[in-house]
Amino acid sequence: MDRVPNLTPADAAAAVRNPLAFIAARWTPDPRTVRRAALVALVMAVVIVVTGGAVRLTGSGLGCPTWPKCTEDSINNTAAMGIHGYIEFGNRMLTYVLCAAVGWAIIAARSQKPYRRSLTRLGWAQFWIVMGNAVLGGIVVLVGLNPYTVAAHFLLSSALIAVATAMWQRTREGDEAPRPLVGRPVQQLVWALVGVTVLLIAAGTVVTGAGPHAGDSSEVERMPLNWEDVSKLHAVLAWIVVTLTFALWFVLKAVDAPRGPLDRTRELFLVLLAQGAIGYVQFFTDLPELLVGAHMFGSCLVWIAAVRVLLAMRERPGSAPADLLLQPFEATSASIAGPR
Repeated sequence: MDRVPNLTPADAAAAVRNPLAFIAARWTPDPRTVRRAALVALVMAVVIVVTGGAVRLTGSGLGCPTWPKCTEDSINNTAAMGIHGYIEFGNRMLTYVLCAAVGWAIIAARSQKPYRRSLTRLGWAQFWIVMGNAVLGGIVVLVGLNPYTVAAHFLLSSALIAVATAMWQRTREGDEAPRPLVGRPVQQLVWALVGVTVLLIAAGTVVTGAGPHAGDSSEVERMPLNWEDVSKLHAVLAWIVVTLTFALWFVLKAVDAPRGPLDRTRELFLVLLAQGAIGYVQFFTDLPELLVGAHMFGSCLVWIAAVRVLLAMRERPGSAPADLLLQPFEATSASIAGPR
């Protein structure tokens, strides 16, 4: 067993000045460790959305009526606050778990050899989104669950999921400039698909803001819209996303596209079908809480799948470890091959 080197005063000072550089100088993580750290950060980004939905669906949004403390006199919930206090405070504590996951991803990326600045920046982007969303979450409580702030809270969480997905993907790629695997018309179709998916998610927050699940048993402001009408608009956008996904899959098959884009598009299509089934069942059964929660989870999966479709349309060869590099996709049709 190797002897642990003594920590000198100079080492301690260096650790205080730049802890990430100090760790990186003494630890080189296995490439799979970096990949797993990025995946854990992504999983926790989804978990925090789902548990936030549980807070809302159980009417615990004001279980802790103030922020950053749970009450005026206590940083944590009290027994007198009942189950709603435990649920809301528990969700707040999960934010620290999310921070730890993002922190681990940053440390692992920073310590990887050779150093990959672009990967570390994606980790820091997650950190600042988490910090911003924590403040926004506090504002949500202080303004009594105003539906517009709740919608912004969810959309910022979706931004976190997008960045976490990108980092997870980048751990398996090199650092060269991206090279397209499809032609420009297909790229434009993919961007249209992602754009409509963003509109779909945004419309979902409006459905929530106008719907019956206000987040607390007290009188909570709602968006002045008919939630059933907004739900129908949401369904129309969902069908547009499904149609664009099927069209993309058809085009990729027609031009004999590489396997990666085809696999990611098929995955998105299957997730959309499952999400649509849940959506229709919850609509016709008066929005039971369990199904609404499952639909929120499905929304995260749809967004992850859409981002992965976008990222699958290019490759990044380079210096990533060979065991984690995606196999380069060779375009088999000149009609889809981008510049090489």
